Amino acid sequence: MAEADAPAERLADPAVEARLARLDELLAGLESAPGPTTRSAVESVRLLTEVYGEALARVMDHADGQLAERLADDELLGHLLVLHAIHPEPVERRAARAVERLRPAVRESGGDVEWAGVEGEVGRVRLTAGGGCGSGCGAGSADVTTVVREAVLAVAPELTSVESLQATTPAFVPLTTLTHRGAR
Repeated sequence: MAEADAPAERLADPAVEARLARLDELLAGLESAPGPTTRSAVESVRLLTEVYGEALARVMDHADGQLAERLADDELLGHLLVLHAIHPEPVERRAARAVERLRPAVRESGGDVEWAGVEGEVGRVRLTAGGGCGSGCGAGSADVTTVVREAVLAVAPELTSVESLQATTPAFVPLTTLTHRGAR
C-alpha cells in the first residue's frame, strides 16, 4: 500500500487534550498580536471552524437516532456538537446524566448527589455529605462539589456555573422523647 493510502493514525484522548491546550495557547497568542496578518489568521481559523461545524451538522442530519446518540456520547464529538449548537440532547438532560454517572461513587463515600435542574445558565445539584456528618461538612464535601461541577460543565459548557444546594438531612428524634415528658 502506498504511503498516501495509509490510514491516518488515530489520536488517543490525552493527545487530543494536549493538542487542544496547544491550540488555545496559539490562538491566545494570535489574538494578542496586532496587524493584518493576525486578523487574517484568526479569520481563517473562524471560517474553518464554521465549515467543519456545517459538515458535522450534515453528518448529524444523516444519522439515525441511535447513531446520533452514539456520536453525542463520544466526549470529543459531544463537545464539538455543543460548540456548533447541534447537540441532539438538551443541556438539562446532559447535565442530569453526568450527575447520575457520578452518583454511585458519591454514595460509596456515604453521601449522595442528585440533579436539581437549571435556572437560567446555572446548573443546580443537591448534595448530601457522607460520613454521617450532616450537610456540607468536611473537605470531602468540597471535593465532591468540585468533581460534580467539573463533570457537569464538561458536558454542558453552555452553563456558566454549577451551584450546590446542600440537602438537609432530617434530625432523628426518638419517639420516646415526644411521648414522655421528662421529670422536672
